[in-house]
Amino acid sequence: MGFITLDPQSIAGSHICCAISDTKCTAGYAAKKAWLTDQHALGFRFHRLDERGKVFVEYGPGEFAFMPVRAPDWLVLGCFWVSGRFKGEGNGKALLAHVLDEAHAQGRAGVVSVVGRKKMHFMSDGAWLRRQGFREVDAIDSGFVLLARELDAGAGAMPARFADSARNPPGNMAKGVTVYYSARCPFTDYYVGQMLPEACRNRGLELTVHKLESLSDAQAAPSPATVFSLFLDGRFVTTDLSACIDTRFDKVVGKALV
Repeated sequence: MGFITLDPQSIAGSHICCAISDTKCTAGYAAKKAWLTDQHALGFRFHRLDERGKVFVEYGPGEFAFMPVRAPDWLVLGCFWVSGRFKGEGNGKALLAHVLDEAHAQGRAGVVSVVGRKKMHFMSDGAWLRRQGFREVDAIDSGFVLLARELDAGAGAMPARFADSARNPPGNMAKGVTVYYSARCPFTDYYVGQMLPEACRNRGLELTVHKLESLSDAQAAPSPATVFSLFLDGRFVTTDLSACIDTRFDKVVGKALV
């Protein structure tokens, strides 16, 4: 089995792993493809196994990272996923090796990734990345950690760090539920747009939604998890998209607030 890197021409007729067969997320799937096409011009890449499965990595130049991270000398990982029958076959290491090779070819200082202090939904596995030589270079109170794997070119490079917007979220955030999300994930439009309003109505909670449409929006976001981040009364709660489901809201939010 080989790997392929999608480009604007091949994206249209190729699967992009997530939500392959989820018909309720068709609009989000198209939005993710459009987002990938736009980001390709900025150096962002989608590299996947040439099979029908969820085995892929996204990465791009730190100066254009779609998240509040300052890493102009680095490549930044986006989604990184190996699942199902493809686990345990070395695919994760092969995907990471590809990104490291790209960083070396571009003369980058290395590769960075946002993870959770504890495992977070829709975030890379920090424990696994540490086993691959990544080390912590920054952390913020909301539980996010920035890991870096340095290359030889890293000497003298500007250290990667979180942007101030993520380190000090605005204190005037609306009461109730506030969500920040983007088209980085094909699931978000459906769950945020159609399911979360019901969950909030059933609990008498006000809902404020911010869709991160532009690079500047994403780089000034109050959370590094620009796929999906949920705040309650101004406090970061979770990256778990299943919190949008009425029957899951209390469990997910309650567990995160403990």
